[in-house]
Amino acid sequence: MSARLRAVLRTSLGFATIGFGTSFCGAALVLLLLSLQGLPDALDPERWVIPVSALGYVLLAFAVGTVWAGYLQRRTVMWFLTDREPTAQEAMRALRIPLDLAVVSGTLWAAGAVLFGVLSVVFGSWLDALGVVLTIVLGGFATTGLTYLAAERVARPLLSVSLRVAGPRRVASANTVLTRLVVTWGLSSGVPLVGVLLLLLPPDIGREDPTSSLLVLALIGLVVGALATALFARAVAAPLHRLRSALHDIGAGRRDVSVGIDDAGEIGMLQASVNDLAAGLRERERLRDLFGRHVGDDVARHALEHGISLSGDVREATALFVDVADSTTLAAELPPDEVVRRLNRLFEVVVEATNANSGLVNKFQGDAALCVFGAPDRHADSATAALRTARAIRDAVREAGELDIGVGVATGQVFAGQLGAPSRMEYTVIGDAVNEAARLTEHAKQVPGRVLASGPTIEAATATERARWHEHAALRLRGRSAPTVTWTDSPDSP
Repeated sequence: MSARLRAVLRTSLGFATIGFGTSFCGAALVLLLLSLQGLPDALDPERWVIPVSALGYVLLAFAVGTVWAGYLQRRTVMWFLTDREPTAQEAMRALRIPLDLAVVSGTLWAAGAVLFGVLSVVFGSWLDALGVVLTIVLGGFATTGLTYLAAERVARPLLSVSLRVAGPRRVASANTVLTRLVVTWGLSSGVPLVGVLLLLLPPDIGREDPTSSLLVLALIGLVVGALATALFARAVAAPLHRLRSALHDIGAGRRDVSVGIDDAGEIGMLQASVNDLAAGLRERERLRDLFGRHVGDDVARHALEHGISLSGDVREATALFVDVADSTTLAAELPPDEVVRRLNRLFEVVVEATNANSGLVNKFQGDAALCVFGAPDRHADSATAALRTARAIRDAVREAGELDIGVGVATGQVFAGQLGAPSRMEYTVIGDAVNEAARLTEHAKQVPGRVLASGPTIEAATATERARWHEHAALRLRGRSAPTVTWTDSPDSP
């Protein structure tokens, strides 16, 4: 048996229990109160017609109510059983189940009050009819209220599916917390107290001592009030507990939280809001992850903390430039997708080595990459970190044996900040050190160690790192009039 069929059977059985239990219990209570007040004894000898009519009407009302409720919700069971999403109209009809059942119950009780009021006038007096009608009305209010609260609980599986289509914000539902609270108050206090007033105030309905009736009303108030309060508390406390757990998980950093929406009132709106909150946080994390992958985690964090604007500052930083040697020949000899795969493996090495030394991969430029140490966050020893990264990249690429590269490293004053237009900007580093690193890369492709560093970079590094490097030559870099003293290391040095 499928889960849907089991849910339908449980729901149908629940509705039948509600209809049978509340109707017959309500009828029994009405008969008990009338008997305690001696109203049947006040009627003429033909009064047996009323109890017989009462029994017949209860059976008829139960049959009519079952058929009527089934007619109202005949289509709801079909889409639920066939495991398909309901249409908007079907979802709205399903969300009216508690109210529809309450209307059916209230209508049948109202018809019963009219019927037995007329019979009481025929076989008794107007005063007798007043007592019968008021007692039936009180019983009807109690039965209708319990039907409403219980049906809302039993119909949760249907409501949950329907709310996925209709949504609590689109539902003009009477199933609000205020409505349920008023119904609960009426069952626990309103109905019993009104019954007490009818017994004690003129025109003194009934012929007997009202003590027994008052005691029964008190017991009814206690029992029915406890049941109504339990239904109300369960309907409110259970979803609030799930919401508290969901918010705790969100606060702990989970973003895959989702709360089932099974309430058509304010609680359902709150459940939807929590789902929207989790979805918004997931989207924010996704955008932050994408932003970080494109510009780097440090730049993303800096932008989130300080905002995005066309501004920056001048600071001391070290630039590291990596470029592939003979990239034109490589592109001519290999298929484009193979070239891209090799470049991606190279850039993976660049990213790992740069991140390991607290640097920033600022941008990829075709078959080249620019890394910065000292921006956007200041670095305590940017020169040493950049030199260590250059050696790590060179060693990893040589071990892979797929590409030949050149690496240039230079230190100096640079501008680090956002460049572009208000509608489209990019974090970048501009300065002579960046240009110098790019020019050093051209010559580094020709040296055995494949790495060249400027003199200021070696001077700014620690003594341990400087010991790994030796002076290479004074080179005239493209675009510079004065020669640049360069340093290189041996890939086999300790």
